[in-house]
Amino acid sequence: MMKAVSSERMRALDRQAIEEQGVSGELLMERAGRGVADSVARIIELLGGLPPPVRCVAGGGNNGGDAFVAARCLSERGFDVDVCIATPASKISGVARVHFDKLVTAGVPVREMTKVEEWDDFAVRERYCGIVVDGLLGTGSMGAPRGAFAGAVRYINAISRGGLVVAIDLPSGMDADSGIADGDVVFADVTVTMALPKQGLLTTAAAEYVGRIEVVDIGLASDSDDVSAGGADLVSVVDVANTLPRRKCVSHKGLYGKVLVIAGSAGYSGAATLAAQGALRGGAGLVTALVPRCIANVVAASTPELMVKVAPETEYGALDSNVWNYLKHRIDEFDAVVVGPGLTRSDDIVKLMRNILRDCRVPLVVDADAIAVMEGGVNWFARCCAPLVITPHPGEMAILLTESIEEVQRDRRATARRVAELTGTTVVLKGVGTCIATNEHLLCVNMTGNPGMATAGSGDVLAGMVAVFMAQGIDPHDAACAAVFIHGRAGDRAAVRLSEAGMTAGDLLTELPYVFREICGR
Repeated sequence: MMKAVSSERMRALDRQAIEEQGVSGELLMERAGRGVADSVARIIELLGGLPPPVRCVAGGGNNGGDAFVAARCLSERGFDVDVCIATPASKISGVARVHFDKLVTAGVPVREMTKVEEWDDFAVRERYCGIVVDGLLGTGSMGAPRGAFAGAVRYINAISRGGLVVAIDLPSGMDADSGIADGDVVFADVTVTMALPKQGLLTTAAAEYVGRIEVVDIGLASDSDDVSAGGADLVSVVDVANTLPRRKCVSHKGLYGKVLVIAGSAGYSGAATLAAQGALRGGAGLVTALVPRCIANVVAASTPELMVKVAPETEYGALDSNVWNYLKHRIDEFDAVVVGPGLTRSDDIVKLMRNILRDCRVPLVVDADAIAVMEGGVNWFARCCAPLVITPHPGEMAILLTESIEEVQRDRRATARRVAELTGTTVVLKGVGTCIATNEHLLCVNMTGNPGMATAGSGDVLAGMVAVFMAQGIDPHDAACAAVFIHGRAGDRAAVRLSEAGMTAGDLLTELPYVFREICGR
């Protein structure tokens, strides 16, 4: 996983590259700016239609220098780009000056705005509909933005109603180490950070204004034994690409996992369907759904690729606990099991879950109602002998621990670690900055995904994806990290194409094949 580093460590890596490796500051800035331009270009490609304009709002330091490069590169690609600077052009110096001069020579329009009143007036007068790149303040800034820089931050936030915000390295106004903002701060949709994630980006304090994180390789060396400064690693696209196995040319469906989905109840056929479709879109060779008789036809009709098994049901249309007496003798026919989506909460489901946790020996994913019915029963998960991943959202975690949601959310990392220690399982605490915790690994934080994924069925899709990766023989921790990253990235694609408000869980399924293509090339 990718180590998070302090701002001091990042500066040391910069110095090492320049002084020991002979890499010029000008080249490092060129690489950084081109990485930002690549990220912006990918967003524009997803938007489709007529490309929107791009405005780079910059300071005069290295962060601004990255913005100058990005603006020049985007202009060279034919995009409509302009630059607004919050410092006098005459005061731009060093490597940033080199790239500013290249920007001007390339003919990119530059507007100089050095007074806070200019920015405030600009925000009132203009309705900007495009992509805004925040290149105001970087890791070297201290304290709250002041003067024209504060005005520029407010301007970015004001015009962001009409478009997306891409922050360079970190949102301006945020402390790189603590993630705290003492004053005005940019609310970004995407943060494109250089070389390694800064530890502040992964903190709970920064969650509201960081957005998703993309990391640009600018050629800095980093010791492999560095300890993550923030006590957590970032799940990265490189990790996920290395986790997913390449498919053999000579293949059959039995090679890619047989997944059993135990889910659904009267009125909740969609949960079972989405979990099964998540497993199918995740690459499973075979998926079987075990559902109550009352919804079996609906689930079967929704997905022709799915095998549906009818199970005994209670008078309320939920699975009867006696189904395990039949199923436990056939459970070895499957490579992984996911249980929980749409089961509802009843005494029968409590009995069923206790039986599964006691007897199941194949990799197991426990989600949704299967977690909530075990209120106060953390010890039951510790008894499970199968490789186990639990995927609660904060509400379900609160029920499991008999705590309030506020207590769970106060320190999400600590909560995830604590439950991992109590249960010996892999814990996926969902939400912004999803935490993946085990006893054997440093806690991992995933920063793909967006608020549009707070919609019915999104978690069901994820549960199916975790199960299929485990069914393919991937370690539970790595399977969880890969599934969460890919799931979030599918959500990010859907949000750009369709909007956060308009996306549904089904849209995640539509985007999953494209995410696999991006990551694996096949």
